[in-house]
Amino acid sequence: METKWLEDFVSLAETRSFSRSAQLRHVTQPAFSRRIQALEVWAGADLVDRSSYPTRLTPAGQTLYAQAIEILQGLQSTRAMLRGHSTAGQDVVEFAVPHTLAFTFFPAFLTQLREEGFGTLKSRLIALNVHDAVHRLVEGGCDLLIAYHHPSLPLELDATRYEMVSLGQEVVAPWVRPDAQGAPRYCLPGRAGHPLPYLGYAPGAYLGRMVDQLLKDSPVAMHLDRIYETDMAEGLKAMALEGHGIAFLPQSAVRKEVRSRKLVSALPPEIDRLEATMDIRVYRQRPLPAAGSKSAATANGAQPKGSAAALWDYLKAEAAAR
Repeated sequence: METKWLEDFVSLAETRSFSRSAQLRHVTQPAFSRRIQALEVWAGADLVDRSSYPTRLTPAGQTLYAQAIEILQGLQSTRAMLRGHSTAGQDVVEFAVPHTLAFTFFPAFLTQLREEGFGTLKSRLIALNVHDAVHRLVEGGCDLLIAYHHPSLPLELDATRYEMVSLGQEVVAPWVRPDAQGAPRYCLPGRAGHPLPYLGYAPGAYLGRMVDQLLKDSPVAMHLDRIYETDMAEGLKAMALEGHGIAFLPQSAVRKEVRSRKLVSALPPEIDRLEATMDIRVYRQRPLPAAGSKSAATANGAQPKGSAAALWDYLKAEAAAR
């Protein structure tokens, strides 16, 4: 039996919906259902009445629910005590950060903290794709998650369990290498029958979905030929700098290259703008309520480290002052 099965089961008992709990647990619904079934096999009893809607627990399920809350609370209290023995890591804040932000935003973020009032922060960066970074936070494997947010592509994080602070905004726009005269080597929108070389994000990448939506909503039809794709904005930037095509890149990733005119906008004067603005947000698990409460048992993490809590308070104050 795996601990995550109990966490899944408690979530299902609270939401009474397989689909909603699967979203909150960041797994597909089939995978979530298999985990509940595996728990039932381990328990030797049906725990969920699948004939009813909304879903409800069987008598055996109600018994396990009460026990699961106590078990999970006990495990989390033990974890907190064990972490307290690791004094070397108590002042190191662990961040889960998607790859693009790890390269483009995070170094400047630490510099800003050092120079604008918080001071030097000991940190450990865990660079992942967006899905795995979110899962890291959900599983309690980091102190903080930094990620993009856009209303059309929100992260599925339960607001009752996770809180967030906005760190600023990021703009994604099309960039291209200039020609010898400083004009864009390729200029949007292209023509039917003569599409422009397009450097795109791999399927499933958060920025890729953002750019796909941007192109779909554009009032001007774009004629593009996808000749290259990768998960990372830094990879697209390298290809754009070599003149291979147009890439939609975060402003923070191209600031130096735009300043030095190594990259220029791929938009002609007649197209006013073709860009998406996203929030950059930091998330954490809400601190555990008092021991013994049901909400404490269903949270995955422990009380935040002193350094992580101090940073969170600082970021909240800075956001409120903006």
